[in-house]
Amino acid sequence: MVIKLSTLILPKKIPKWVCSKPYFSSLSGACRIQNNPESNQPSTSSSDFVTKIQFLKNKLHPETLAGVIDSTADLDSSLKLFKWASLQKRFHHSADTYFQIILKLGMAGKIDEIEGFCNEMVKDKCPNFEQVLLDLLDIFVRNSRLSEALCVLSCINLCTLNPSISVFNQLLGALVKEKKEFKDILFVYKEIVKAGIGPNIDTLNSLIEALFAADRADAALEQYKRLHKKGCSPNGRTFQIIIGELVARGRVDEALVILDDMFRIRCEPDYSSFYAHIIPFFCDMNELDVVRRLFSVMRASKVLPDSSTYGAMIKCLCWNLLVDDAVKLVDEMVYNDVWPDDDVFMGIIDGLCELNMLSEAKEFLSDKEVASVLPYNALLEAILNDGSFNMARDLFDEMFERNITDHRSWNIMIQYLCGNKRLKDALKYLARMIVSSVSLDSSTYSALIVGNCKLGKCEDALALFHQLSSKSGLLDLVSYAQLIECLCQKEEIQEATEVFCFMSTKRYALQSTLFGKLMDGLCASGYTVRAIKLLPIAYYCGTLSSPSAYNSIMQGLFSLGRASGLFMVLSRMVVDGCKLDGETYCILMQSMISLGHIEKSVLFLDMMLSQGLLPNSETLSKLLEYLVENTQVHMIFSSIDKLVSEFEVVDSAMYNMLINSLLKEGYKDKASFLLDLMLEKGWVPDASTHALLVGSSVEDETDTQNPSCDKFITQDNVGNILAEGLGKFDGHDYRL
Repeated sequence: MVIKLSTLILPKKIPKWVCSKPYFSSLSGACRIQNNPESNQPSTSSSDFVTKIQFLKNKLHPETLAGVIDSTADLDSSLKLFKWASLQKRFHHSADTYFQIILKLGMAGKIDEIEGFCNEMVKDKCPNFEQVLLDLLDIFVRNSRLSEALCVLSCINLCTLNPSISVFNQLLGALVKEKKEFKDILFVYKEIVKAGIGPNIDTLNSLIEALFAADRADAALEQYKRLHKKGCSPNGRTFQIIIGELVARGRVDEALVILDDMFRIRCEPDYSSFYAHIIPFFCDMNELDVVRRLFSVMRASKVLPDSSTYGAMIKCLCWNLLVDDAVKLVDEMVYNDVWPDDDVFMGIIDGLCELNMLSEAKEFLSDKEVASVLPYNALLEAILNDGSFNMARDLFDEMFERNITDHRSWNIMIQYLCGNKRLKDALKYLARMIVSSVSLDSSTYSALIVGNCKLGKCEDALALFHQLSSKSGLLDLVSYAQLIECLCQKEEIQEATEVFCFMSTKRYALQSTLFGKLMDGLCASGYTVRAIKLLPIAYYCGTLSSPSAYNSIMQGLFSLGRASGLFMVLSRMVVDGCKLDGETYCILMQSMISLGHIEKSVLFLDMMLSQGLLPNSETLSKLLEYLVENTQVHMIFSSIDKLVSEFEVVDSAMYNMLINSLLKEGYKDKASFLLDLMLEKGWVPDASTHALLVGSSVEDETDTQNPSCDKFITQDNVGNILAEGLGKFDGHDYRL
């Protein structure tokens, strides 16, 4: 791209050496410079180049050469002309010719070449070369050629020039503004130190801001603490940078310390940007005392707050329910010809409504002649939330007469009526809405669907859903959930599934409990396979699958005789991070029993108990019966201890069953332990358990020899066992 010199941002004062001849002035605007070093601009034609050479041969002078270079469109031809002139006898370049070629190189991004030409100019000791370097630095900074400016600065310091601190500050400020690397800012600061120039507060402000930008906040604070050692005092810009950066980093306590410093030294920034930057920060942090003090300092400095500062202050006051003070600020805004925006009015209305000053809020809007619909809608909604429908109706009618209504206004009224099962009244507002040429939007449909669902009119609600879907409209999440719940209650499971699938395509997530109800309905209706297919859909839309959803699927598969498929569902449950509950374990144990997997059923019982969960009585009975039948009760030794000692869920019948089975399996010690626990509870073993404990086989063998004697012995042994276990109490003898 080619740029005219006239488009560059130039110094206000142009030195005389630049304009020694108007026709050939380097700043005349006739010259065009290549801005992009990689652009393929056509070079000056050979005939044109030859013509310029002939012109210079007849009149070779630095001013003439500067004018010709100025009028040459491309950089390559300019360099050729410059080098050609250098080879001519008795010709010496001037600061003007160097200025032209260095400027063109800089605007083309030729940084390496800039350094070479700058050094040649200094070496040739061209008159006014010092001013040339300073002006090049100024032009490059003004045109955001900061890398080129840094190159020129290096040359300035090498030739021991002593530019003013304002020259360095201009470059520093530009580097910080353009968010250049910290090493570049540090380079400039070091050059200032090398030149023996004392930094001023503007210099140090740029350095502090650069340190914060480089995420070196502690170093920035250290520079702030050392300001006085460098003979500087902080100004408003210093405090604006530090306080703003600290608050943005969440270091509010430190920001407050710096702010106290500002108050202590009585620094009163006299520009509105400081307050417009700082006050909203502390308002967002709800530091009311701080912002009030800042506001007082601002007034003392006779700085007029802008709209954003007023707005932040009013919002902070309303948060703290100081609505009267906020209203006074609104009056002050109007007096100062700063018209409050919607956020200001919304803040006042929210504050008044929070204080339940609804009538005062209505009066405020009327007194201020507010014509915006937003604060009116906020008040309308607050009145309805308070349950004052008549007051809301009157306000709405007033809004309607003044033509201060929008879709939201109508929907607020309709939503309230539908939510309170007043569908007929809602339909009246709907009719007025249509007559007023206000079209129904998604919020209107959502409200009507909720209203129908609350009255159990699922068919009408579903019809509204289909109507909106045909228009590519979307309900809100509450309405989808309400519709699905209503359909599930009416056992219209297929329709509920349709609604869920539709909302899922829009990435709307359903509550996990409601999704569980939907899955339960599908599985109970025999659609377990379809329920399984909903799991990836639920995952896609962010619906969390609860244990009840998986339990419904497992129970459905079990009922269909497909217990082997439970492991697939269990795997999905684990992958989704869904925790197994008691019902899950019970279904798994019953399924494993049906499949004859003794080890797995015992494993699930152990896992269940280790998590503090208990099987229901039906599942526990089935498991024990299954283990007894297969003489495998000993497999649940560890679980038996938890069942009888920790959870105490085993009843008398289960004790008898366990004792009998363990004795038959040869685990007499364990059986005796259970008997002791059983007797401690006051439960009497049944006859079969007694017989096993005393050795019924011996009794049968000796009965024919001495039946009466053996019978006495048997009774005595049993009695002793019971007496030993139960003892005597209440004067009764429990021996048989």
